[in-house]
Amino acid sequence: MTTTSSKPRVIVIGNTCAGKTTLGMRLAQRLSLPFIDLDALFWQPHWQPSELTEFRKRVLEATGAPGWVLVGNYTAQQQDISWARANTVVYLDVALPIVVSRVLLRSYRRWRSGEVLWGTNYERFFPQLKVWDENSSLVAWAVNHHRERQRAYAAALRDTRWQHIEFHRFGSSREADGWLTTFPSR
Repeated sequence: MTTTSSKPRVIVIGNTCAGKTTLGMRLAQRLSLPFIDLDALFWQPHWQPSELTEFRKRVLEATGAPGWVLVGNYTAQQQDISWARANTVVYLDVALPIVVSRVLLRSYRRWRSGEVLWGTNYERFFPQLKVWDENSSLVAWAVNHHRERQRAYAAALRDTRWQHIEFHRFGSSREADGWLTTFPSR
């Protein structure tokens, strides 16, 4: 990761359950940087999405610091803000069968434990099984958008608007972990 003018400003992208949050949290801790989760900025109580203007304002404020690690996609809503400020993007291009199994395992674990997500929201496991409804099921969403994301992120790697960004693309958590160990612990 090259950071000629300032601290690292890293974005971790990929499909749902690709490992974005895990890698992002570990990287933020390793580099002693703030961790920003776009889901936490987007989701309001009772799974209500933020109003677009408010969400963009939150992203603008969160990425105003000299260095940070941001995880999440929301490219249509905020890419122009975060990517313009980033100097590194890590794309976790994890195989679809792994993503689907992780969605189910994570959702079940969160549902059973009653883990609170982003304020007052709780995981709902059984809607994940509605594979015909991507508005209810992350499994359906992941499957329906996997190839689309791969194409969009491959195009972003070539887009001249983002030529200031150093890109890393990893096909597995093991590859990403190997990259992570290249940074000294602080």
